[in-house]
Amino acid sequence: MSTAFTRTDTSVVGRWWWTVDRWLLIAAATLIGVGMILTLAAGPPAAERIGADTYHFVRKQSVFLPLAIAVMLGISLMPPIWIRRCAVVGFGVSFLLMCAILVFGGEINGAQRWLRLGALSIQPSEFIKPFFVIVAAWMFASQDSNKGVPGNLISIGCLFAVSAILLAQPDVGMTMVVVTVWSAQFFMAGLPIFWVVLIAVAGLGTLVGAYLLFPHVASRVDRFLDPSSGDTYQISQAMRAFQNGGLFGRGPGEGRVKEMLPDAHTDFIFAVAGEEFGILLCLLVVALFGFLVLRTMIRALSESNLFVLLAVGGLAVQFGLQALVNMASSLHMMPTKGMTLPFISYGGSSMLALAIGMGMILGLTRSRRDTEGLQA
Repeated sequence: MSTAFTRTDTSVVGRWWWTVDRWLLIAAATLIGVGMILTLAAGPPAAERIGADTYHFVRKQSVFLPLAIAVMLGISLMPPIWIRRCAVVGFGVSFLLMCAILVFGGEINGAQRWLRLGALSIQPSEFIKPFFVIVAAWMFASQDSNKGVPGNLISIGCLFAVSAILLAQPDVGMTMVVVTVWSAQFFMAGLPIFWVVLIAVAGLGTLVGAYLLFPHVASRVDRFLDPSSGDTYQISQAMRAFQNGGLFGRGPGEGRVKEMLPDAHTDFIFAVAGEEFGILLCLLVVALFGFLVLRTMIRALSESNLFVLLAVGGLAVQFGLQALVNMASSLHMMPTKGMTLPFISYGGSSMLALAIGMGMILGLTRSRRDTEGLQA
């Protein structure tokens, strides 16, 4: 493709091709490809369990995939100022939809996280994550560049508002991810040591409070610490899948645990990878996530513009943290949490939200002059 555009090409696509980080693009494309292969492996048994046709989940994911790719590439074409503007609008819309869930959303497994819009079901909390990262970065940067703007206070207010809505659903795990990413951005913005200590203490207090106030959180923690204290069926099956797969796996389509694992196509798709393709593919997936996060952080730290640094750094932390939580849960290294593996697990809302975040990373890390596309 590089031969299709010359360095003197001034078209939008031509400029994009010579300024985008192609290594990040390749890593994201590879993860998407691996995800489609694993959906083909894990989707049919999951569809049969709910009485749908064999390729129900595969077909639905195939519909969302081109849209997600188009969204990712479209956002990556935008200059930073337009990424910021879109994030502000997206944040507002996502927040309103999350509020609407508390009134109109149906309850599934004791939680209200989904909103039906016609034939579609969306999870607004997935979309608010990347948008909030950009809004928080803008506020932190405004505090630094414009002494008349109380950016830190506005950012803290937005954090409390988002956290309150998430806890009302309730979604403690998502809340902890949002708070952790926001704290990482605050740290990168140069917060005083007093705030570091205060946030750490508040984080510990929140974890204890979640354990005491939310029975499902206490149940997951108790089962993690003492498997005999409750139902550990899914995690036991996931560990069995890794044991069956060994180094090279049983082969594509030869896995058996996926037939008994209810969430094999979503939360535990990493276990399907382990059984059918072995530890080698699992290590490749870990390496791809590690490469993507580290390269993104390196690009962020090389930025002279504080907004871009905080936005890209926050998106990298969010992406890596979500992958870490999913894989660690599958390996019984932490209590289970219903969180998808980026670009690999089945899920339309998750796929589109991750595409938005990845498009923002690609757009903000494009080579440019320091002030290009950053004007208010």
